[in-house]
Amino acid sequence: MMYDGSGFNGYQRQPGQRTVQGELEKALEKIAKVPITIHSSGRTDAAVHANGQVFHFDTEGKMDGTRYVRAFKSLLPDDIFILQSQEVNSEFHSRYHGKIKEYRYKLSVNQYNPLRRNYCYFHPRSLNTQAIKEAMTYFLGTHDFTSFCGNLDEVNKVRTIFEAELLEDEGELTFRFVGNGFLRYMIRIMVGTLIQVGEGRKSPNDIPTILNGKNRMLAGFTAKPQGLYLEYVKYPSELYQVGKSVNT
Repeated sequence: MMYDGSGFNGYQRQPGQRTVQGELEKALEKIAKVPITIHSSGRTDAAVHANGQVFHFDTEGKMDGTRYVRAFKSLLPDDIFILQSQEVNSEFHSRYHGKIKEYRYKLSVNQYNPLRRNYCYFHPRSLNTQAIKEAMTYFLGTHDFTSFCGNLDEVNKVRTIFEAELLEDEGELTFRFVGNGFLRYMIRIMVGTLIQVGEGRKSPNDIPTILNGKNRMLAGFTAKPQGLYLEYVKYPSELYQVGKSVNT
């Protein structure tokens, strides 16, 4: 599923607010003729976008799983689009079984463009990209990311980052992170910290100190949400095989 997060107050259903989950469940109720709750791979915040969000739901309906793409198409607003649908193993859970996620954050050091203000973060000054790339290497591996998350006091903050890179294209910078999971605001705080590295306000060598300090006050600011995109989520292939017993 893809969506433009600009017009939503986040993914999660909220009374009186326009959300991605709310729009999906409203459409699904028309399809199934009964209320159905959907479960996503993760909740995105207000103004955050997705190119590869995944959700699942349970239904007693007999419609072929592949037909939901067409069914949703006529009922969803223009800022949500279902890319694919299929029946999956009954044990599949979009949130708990996702093994790998990729997020990207888009930043521009070019002249401000109001037509793109909802899709990237405009930084008014150039950045030292070599310093940023060096700093990103320290995020690789398994760490406690307490310093890089919001208020999640009871949540295990250990995560593994498999890939971290900075892509450059004529003044457009894309921060790319692939990991086994991400905490609330984690990507945005990491990017905010990396921006400070690029500005010379922090050193690449500060990243290990910040990680080991396990203190949110040590890290940088939380980058604005509109530059953030959920790119994809990967699951074990056996979870797509209907009727197969699965050990997860």
